[in-house]
Order: sequence, then structure tokens, then C-alpha cells
Amino acid sequence: MFGQNQILKPENHSGEDLAVQEIFATLQGEGPYVGHPAIFIRLGGCNLACNFCDTEFDSYSSMHCDEIITKANQISLGENQQKTHHLAVITGGEPLRQPISLLCELLLNENFSVQIETNGTIFRPLNERVKIICSPKSSNGRYYPIHPDLLPKISAFKFLISASNPSYFDIGEVGQNTCSAQIYVQPMDEYNPQKNQANIERALDLCRKKGYFLSLQTHKILQIP
Repeated sequence: MFGQNQILKPENHSGEDLAVQEIFATLQGEGPYVGHPAIFIRLGGCNLACNFCDTEFDSYSSMHCDEIITKANQISLGENQQKTHHLAVITGGEPLRQPISLLCELLLNENFSVQIETNGTIFRPLNERVKIICSPKSSNGRYYPIHPDLLPKISAFKFLISASNPSYFDIGEVGQNTCSAQIYVQPMDEYNPQKNQANIERALDLCRKKGYFLSLQTHKILQIP
């Protein structure tokens, strides 16, 4: 968290066992699927260390894919044991750091829609039905390059915006203009009311001037996981 995490390299193995931080049912709080009841599968470890990241992803344990699917199915049920959560969000950390192709196939076979949230620096061959949401990350004013094989498969970009952080004052060119993916801007949460309000105003300004979509972290507003 907050850039103190260990930077981990991509792994190459069968993907039958994955490092998992947590699995929980909630509503998708941001991006193009905001408001959708969702099962979040948060995988452990990241290949970057961003100083604003407030997500805990370093205290993980190994889980077999069958265990992951069993839990996802169990917590996807609502009243009368009917499935109410049809979206599975695989996030992190950086989910593409691990070989998740098998997990994606198993989720699709269980009739989940699958969304990946990635920083875009790593590529894995995934089923074409998997929706990839890319949130590019910047360091010292320059965005990490998006993997060229991943770029044409991205469904939407989600750029963080900060009025006070030069690296996130505007969106950078990472290849989004070469594909048809939607572009969202999301005010960065800097845990400071004045900064956060300025970030919202900056994001709104970019939406008005450049036609981007606004993404708010509604799960924080609603105080849900």
C-alpha cells in the first residue's frame, strides 16, 4: 500500500493455483460497470509500487481455481438462493501478473461476465469475452507503456486525475487514440478534502473540454467494500 509494497515480476505457470488477497460480493464502484452487483476476486502482488495506491494486496494466500470458483458461486447468490451477482471482477494488485486465463475460462463457464482491471503493462492471452479495463500509471511525469499486444483488446481506459500531482494533471497518450476504447477520468483520492475537491473539479473540466466520461469511486461514497 502507498508504494510500500514489494515489486513482483510476472509469473508463468499453469494458473491452477493463484495468490489471492480476498474474494467478496459488492457493487462495482467505478468505471463502465459502475453499480453492477459483482464478485471481486482480488489477486495478490503487483509489478508497480504507486505511492497513492490505497489497496491492500500484499497479504495473500494460495488458492486453487476450483476453490475460487466455489466461493464465487456461493457468494453470488441472493434471495431464494438465486444468482444475483453476474459480474466477476478480477483485480489486484496487478491481476495479469499471474496467469489467469484458466480462471477466466472457468468463470465464463459458470455464466459470469468477466472484467479485468489492469495497469496495462503485462499481456496475457485471454478469452475475447473478457472485458479489459486499463488504468495507466505514471511515474515522474511519464506513463508506463501499455503492452502493444494488450492495447487492441482494451475495452476502456480509466485515467486518474490530480489537480496537484503533475504526473496526473491530464491524461497522457498511451495508445488510446489508436483504438475505440472509451476514456474515463477519475478523481484521485488523496485523503485530503481540499485536494479531493480540486481533483473532482479538474476531472469535470476535462470531461467538459475533451468529452471524457467521469468515473467516481462510488463505493467510497456509499461506504461499501
